[in-house]
Amino acid sequence: MSKRFATDCEGFYRRDFLKIGTAGLLGLSLPNLLRLEAAAAKTERKAKGIIMVWLGGGPSTIDMWDLKPDAPDDIRGEFKPIDTKAPGIQISEHLPKVAQVMDKCAIVRSVAHTIPDHGRGAVWMLTGNKPTPALQYPSLGSLTARLLPSEPGVPPYVTFSRSSNGNAGYLGTAYNPFEVEGNPGGNGTLRVKGVSLPNGFSLEDLENRNKLLEEIDGKFKALDQSADTVAGLDKFHQQALDILRANRTKKAFDLNSESSSIRAKYGPDAFGQGALAARRLIEAGVRYVTISLGGWDTHGQNFTQLKQKLLPPVDRVLSSLIEDLDQKGLLDSTIVYCVGEFNRTPKINKNAGRDHWARSLAVFLAGGGIKPGYVHGSTGSTGMAPANEPCTPDDVAATIFHCLGIDAHHELMTSTGRPMSLFREGKVIEKLVS
Repeated sequence: MSKRFATDCEGFYRRDFLKIGTAGLLGLSLPNLLRLEAAAAKTERKAKGIIMVWLGGGPSTIDMWDLKPDAPDDIRGEFKPIDTKAPGIQISEHLPKVAQVMDKCAIVRSVAHTIPDHGRGAVWMLTGNKPTPALQYPSLGSLTARLLPSEPGVPPYVTFSRSSNGNAGYLGTAYNPFEVEGNPGGNGTLRVKGVSLPNGFSLEDLENRNKLLEEIDGKFKALDQSADTVAGLDKFHQQALDILRANRTKKAFDLNSESSSIRAKYGPDAFGQGALAARRLIEAGVRYVTISLGGWDTHGQNFTQLKQKLLPPVDRVLSSLIEDLDQKGLLDSTIVYCVGEFNRTPKINKNAGRDHWARSLAVFLAGGGIKPGYVHGSTGSTGMAPANEPCTPDDVAATIFHCLGIDAHHELMTSTGRPMSLFREGKVIEKLVS
């Protein structure tokens, strides 16, 4: 991984963005389980999985999804808007491939929050809850792994980068993501961390060792039956064995089985090949996959960095994902969600850059019950704040989970017995749902 992915301007290591803890093992009570099933029965589940495209560092959405061509020079910047395949919707001229699939996508231009800070802003966007010292909220991926039925033999939640490693918070370690090892842009063979066998070591050898391990484990578990680490690692261990036995994940990671034209379409870099692997994992039954592209902390030379380095891969990957999922009949059941921790200032600074800005931002969505060819909300003429239909990260998360057939106010229980609504302040954005 290149050094530009390593830290942001505040000195955070991106792998530290969402270390939201391992405290507490969660269990669903029978009433809560029945309530969840009843809610799911009332809400038609359109989406079965999510691919999150995380743009770490704070992407300048005013230069991507919500341009201001009539604003003063020091706000509108260098980029021009272009028409898209969705009538009436314009986006940046440097996203021409996405423009051609915009009839299948949606933009929410009126998102706002109050934390222009990389670490805590990312927590809010990736959990759908405003961060608080009192509780560590689970990421959307961990909630998905907890609440959606898992396909046998595949990990429910996979991340390609610790930069967006949204952990399980109060859910406990059992619902942390499985991390991918290997370079997707390399030889085309990937594996899940901890879910692979060394050379010369067969699955039968592993089974024999596992029996011995279970005998030893049984003698120690009684010492600390309530510990989340014990229970969580046990669940991870069992999932890892199931994955190895089924071999479905290994097949999904074999990118060499894809045609050279498809691989070329996504691009040869780690970001592009990671997106292709994400599509294959969703096809195999994984519920939530995160891929990421860092380097968006553009305090200086914002337009040069966007034009030359950052927007071309996003244009390529998002358009390829939408087209590929659609052609395979997966777009109706898969949400693609592209977002970062905040926007950048409408006013351009003296270094031709934009600084942190959380009071207005735009997010990109497609598939899984999201209304296609639609823009929700708007910002004022200078992009400083939402002008109509304002919403929060909580509302976006609530809407995504509504599409998954899960009530945004469904309650889970923390290890201390405290009932927690999935998204405390979240309300479904009804107009965004098809």
